[in-house]
Amino acid sequence: MRVATVCALAISMALAASAASAQNDPAKALAVAAATAAPVATQATCPGNPNPLGVARVVEIDTTGGPGFGFEHFKAYDFLREGEVVLTFDDGPWPGNTPAVLKALAAQCTKALFFPIGKHAMWHPEILKQVAAAGHTIGSHTWSHVDLSKLTSDQAKEEIEKGVSAVRVALGQPEAPFFRFPALRHSPELLAYLGTRNIGIFSTDVDSFDFKIHEPEKVIASVMSKLKKNGKGIVLMHDFQHPTSLALPELLVQLKANGYKIVQVKAKGPVETLAEYDEPLQKELGGETANSRPILSVVRTISE
Repeated sequence: MRVATVCALAISMALAASAASAQNDPAKALAVAAATAAPVATQATCPGNPNPLGVARVVEIDTTGGPGFGFEHFKAYDFLREGEVVLTFDDGPWPGNTPAVLKALAAQCTKALFFPIGKHAMWHPEILKQVAAAGHTIGSHTWSHVDLSKLTSDQAKEEIEKGVSAVRVALGQPEAPFFRFPALRHSPELLAYLGTRNIGIFSTDVDSFDFKIHEPEKVIASVMSKLKKNGKGIVLMHDFQHPTSLALPELLVQLKANGYKIVQVKAKGPVETLAEYDEPLQKELGGETANSRPILSVVRTISE
């Protein structure tokens, strides 16, 4: 399901620490272009659900200079209004869990932002293509989810770039220039590097800690209690975690019941990957072919 038509008018939110700092630091003057409100999904546009959570607003982010989002680490760009939520999922794609997350989101006709691990994308490209086909936004989350703070600068950059390229190769097209650090651990040097690559960085406002909480009911309580305290926020969850996939249907119901509105985040343009990483990964995935149809449309079981 696609979000209902978004008005063409965009609001430029050029935020700077001060006029002087904006002149000295062009990144401070980056605009987050927020599209005007898109209508929440209705019964006509969300079959089987007369009162879906839907998507209340779609925002477009200009990632020039590598802006950061999520108040746990970055406070320059506060683009969410009171009661607004961005749903994000890390560490996928993963069999069983990611499809269950997609099913729950589809049942509520709502959208999320996914940060897949490069290795997982290469192992399960078909699942990642399902994420894209459902209209969700896809960024990247390194190649192997190693703690970048424990690597040399060159090793860390390779982890980032290989992860970005892996997602592109798995999808057959470039993803959004959005990135999340494993364990949210970053260094000034790597932030600066992502700035040169024009890749936006996502931290979080509400960390579900679902990787530690292994009961669906507690995952729901964790998210809802923190949202109640914050009033809004970018929510970090993991489509890799089975309890989260089980918790999500009820969590979305509770978000709707408590009046929260979902914001979908999109990028102004796609990420620019580096050929030195694209080419070997393309060969690893299975050679150079122009045919990128989903496997289920190419090969199907007719008898067993």
